Amino acid sequence: MILPPLGPVEPVRSSQPGEPAEPAEPAKPAEPAEAPPNPWWIPPFFGRVPAVDPLRIRLLGFVSLALLFDNYDFSLLGLALRQITQDLQISESDLGFFTMAIRLGALPAFLVIPFADRIGRRRLFLIAVIGISLGSTLTAFSQDALHFIVCQMVTRIFMVTAMAVAFVMVAEEFPAAHRGWAIGALGAVSSLGWVVGGIMYSMVEVLPFGWRALYFLGIAPLLLLPWFRRGITETARFVQYREETAGQPTRGALASWFAPLREFALSDPRRSFGIAAVGGLTAVGQVAAFQLLWFFIQSEHGWSPGQVSAMYVVAGALGIFGNIVAGRLGDRIGRRIVGAAALVLFPISASLVYQGPGWLIPLVWFGMIFASEASKVILRAFAAELFPTGHRSTSSGWLALLEALGAAAGLGLLGIAQVAGVSIPDAVSLIGLACIAGGALMFLFPETRQQELEALNEGR
Repeated sequence: MILPPLGPVEPVRSSQPGEPAEPAEPAKPAEPAEAPPNPWWIPPFFGRVPAVDPLRIRLLGFVSLALLFDNYDFSLLGLALRQITQDLQISESDLGFFTMAIRLGALPAFLVIPFADRIGRRRLFLIAVIGISLGSTLTAFSQDALHFIVCQMVTRIFMVTAMAVAFVMVAEEFPAAHRGWAIGALGAVSSLGWVVGGIMYSMVEVLPFGWRALYFLGIAPLLLLPWFRRGITETARFVQYREETAGQPTRGALASWFAPLREFALSDPRRSFGIAAVGGLTAVGQVAAFQLLWFFIQSEHGWSPGQVSAMYVVAGALGIFGNIVAGRLGDRIGRRIVGAAALVLFPISASLVYQGPGWLIPLVWFGMIFASEASKVILRAFAAELFPTGHRSTSSGWLALLEALGAAAGLGLLGIAQVAGVSIPDAVSLIGLACIAGGALMFLFPETRQQELEALNEGR
């Protein structure tokens, strides 16, 4: 049985005689007086669950598990890049442009994500889960570089869509006091998919069909789809928004596609530009450091897949705490200062990974992951919080578009640098400085901590 939306939706409040009715804020279910015990899927070292409605925690769990598979697929390209390029006969000088082409696959997601503001968050999220599973499975059967690129480009559309909609769902369902924690918990639990990817990669040399077997495991979300359908519910805020707009004239297919984008662009150009600038600069600065790390370590330092996996799992698991820390600190001291600090820490850590001695890599890799995860939590929180319900998914799609463009630009710069004879460590260090510019721009946003979504968007 599918659960009802979290919390009842209050009717429209009456205004003064002769005035139009005003929409009511979503009803808030009574939160428990004490924090409940952690569910099995939240490890104790992530900290205690706050005192919130158990149905909210349940939704968070299902969405986090679905995104775990998203991050698992995401991890494979970086981890197994050396094996993939050898099997598909891709030269080292083409790595930047090869990975850039795959990253560009996320661009069409910008046109897909706004549909969550029309057909609902739940429905689009489940469609994206199906797309991730099918795309990842088909990648396992790639016969050449072009086939691999096409499969991964299509998969990226659904991966980015699922990620964007998931953060919107969690932001809409959790109260202001704990919204940062919930977004951080979503990022932390779903990031365990990277750990799973690292564990599986340690067996790449013994698995039948090598790297292809890793992608074939992407069929798992499709097998779990009935479970996801039962556990993932529509958000109360979207249910209310749909009821409030039910009497409006319906649009044709083409208008339904572009209307959310047009309305979003006109609603608040300053905020939309800020999200675009920070998201794009962050992606430019981070993508090259992550995409070539494992290839660089194996090629320059002679690490084996087992050694790579050990570092990936241990240091990467510790770095996941960036989600929890950023979420909790963002609720306490503010999103802007936490996000800016993370974006300053990232290029410093990345430069030490690529420029420092081999023994230092596991230590600073932790800082690199920590900073990256923390900055993602804050940026996705801003994208969900700074816009009203009717534009919230479109905002996340806008962020996804600029992140995809930024990632492609970062990899393009890396490719240009390689052609010009710049070493990978020097190129990564220089490109990473874009993160600092993104961190500075975060201070252009209004502070959103401890404020309900409706209050943040009054009088815009």
